[in-house]
Amino acid sequence: MKTKAIILDEKAIQRATTRIANEIIERNKGIKDVILVGIRTRGVPFAQRLAKKIESIEDEKIEVLTLDITFYRDDLTEEYKEPIVKDSNIEYNIEDKIVVLVDDVIYTGRTARAALDALVHMGRARKVQLAVLIDRGHRELPIRPDYVGKNVPTSRNEIIDVNFEEIDGKDQVKIKAIE
Repeated sequence: MKTKAIILDEKAIQRATTRIANEIIERNKGIKDVILVGIRTRGVPFAQRLAKKIESIEDEKIEVLTLDITFYRDDLTEEYKEPIVKDSNIEYNIEDKIVVLVDDVIYTGRTARAALDALVHMGRARKVQLAVLIDRGHRELPIRPDYVGKNVPTSRNEIIDVNFEEIDGKDQVKIKAIE
């Protein structure tokens, strides 16, 4: 795959994280009863970064949980398959909590839907919100993120490649063309 452009560099990711953290605080009038749930894999470091930023603003700790959804990446193939929800490390009561699902990219909406299904089995949250670093469009389900770092219109023969220091050794978001 050929890199077409770097969409976000380290500083741009930091700015988007700060903005989304502030939006989460503002929309929920603080962080009382708010928990962040990172969708594995790259939603987890993004959720941890949001938590760190929220904690620095609010001077209060916010819970970060991991939701493990194993799926066939429908942004890499034309043959779309349902994501498979596997066990998560969530041993947390989400009853009456405001859950902010966090992921790196939203594309078709199938991953977010699978995450919502997993949350339903863990209890009844007061509210569920969705935060993503990149919204690339092409939704197949009526799911819209509440918080978006950057909207990046793409074609179906392009891929958004999110790199986080914690996993990839660098912070950047690239758009790649499938050759």
